Amino acid sequence: MKKSVLLSMSLLFFVGLFMVCPLTYAQSTIKVGIVDTYTGPASTYTLDVLDGFRLAVDKINAKGGVLGKKIEYTTRDEKFKPDIGLAMAKELVMKENVDLLMGTINSGTALAVSDFARKEKMPFFVTYSKSEKIIGEKGHRYVFNMNENTEMAGRAAGVALAKKPFVKYWICGDDYEYGHAIADAVWNNLKKLNPKVQLMGQSWWKLGEPDFTPYITQIMAAKPDFIIVATGGSGMVNFQKAAKATGLAEKIPFYQHTANELGTLLPQGKNAPEGVYGTSNYLFYFPDTPANKAFADEFQKAYKRYPKASALTGYMTALFIAEGYKKAGKLDKEALINALEGLKIDSPVGPLAIRACDHQLELPTYFGVTKKDAKYDFLVSGDTQVVPPKDYMPTCEEVLKLRKK
Repeated sequence: MKKSVLLSMSLLFFVGLFMVCPLTYAQSTIKVGIVDTYTGPASTYTLDVLDGFRLAVDKINAKGGVLGKKIEYTTRDEKFKPDIGLAMAKELVMKENVDLLMGTINSGTALAVSDFARKEKMPFFVTYSKSEKIIGEKGHRYVFNMNENTEMAGRAAGVALAKKPFVKYWICGDDYEYGHAIADAVWNNLKKLNPKVQLMGQSWWKLGEPDFTPYITQIMAAKPDFIIVATGGSGMVNFQKAAKATGLAEKIPFYQHTANELGTLLPQGKNAPEGVYGTSNYLFYFPDTPANKAFADEFQKAYKRYPKASALTGYMTALFIAEGYKKAGKLDKEALINALEGLKIDSPVGPLAIRACDHQLELPTYFGVTKKDAKYDFLVSGDTQVVPPKDYMPTCEEVLKLRKK
């Protein structure tokens, strides 16, 4: 009898030890699973997200990590396909046992992964997709948006354009969700702030349109004061090239979101048209502060290139994860979420906070116009003005109302 009891107790001890050891091992690090597009044109932005994240993680780990744990990460290339992205997110959670999810530039993937994260109660940091649905009607406790969305970008442009003398407007752009969302947000906020503006007409082309000449000819004939151009991806640069070739850029000023951002201007070098208005959440040369200069210099030293806006997104995501865990005081998902709500930390562009009501990072927007600069072999943003988040972000009431629909 005694032998049986001792044998049973020994078995229980070893079973318990077996169960505890994997848990202890799993908690030896904080593991982040990143799903994003790392092939094709989108990689010009996503690689900056990854490298910005890596830059911050390396600094955090060099100082001992977070709560004595190092941050590690594993990446998956979803090739800009939501079905692949969702499958990879599931694999990272179910097989790789990641503590957090992060990504992606593809809004379809972001929304699919966000829904999965909600069901699994897994924190998910959205880094570069632009759909306002992510924190709007599809928002929930487990998703965080670490960059601007189409509604925010458009509203910020509307704030800045309302102060300009332009009255007669024309809207044109890519005929899909992103294009219409940007255009609607710009126009609706502009009209609200300056009721005198007039909409003369609209032109919409299929996504990936190779020839903008017929549309530009129509717009030039209408003679508007200003054009809101709602393009994204490769359409940004292609429209600018067409605008310069047809003379549009010299005759009628126009706006594109990210027209003044490095990702749009760098590929064109000195050939980009001057006088194009744009909005961006980060410029490596503005504001000219020690903190921003230090970040830009560190990034350039590490990766031999200037940081784009997406680099700041990745960098701040890592910092918020680290500071969130520190504030929580333990490696617990629910405690992390609670700690992140309303958390404010320093950044290269000044103090940034995650809004508690919707988990949106409160970012400044930089509105400027493209110009040449002798210091660089590409155009930069000139006459840059800062649009603070309080002036353009949807209110908590607006966002929460969307979630109830």
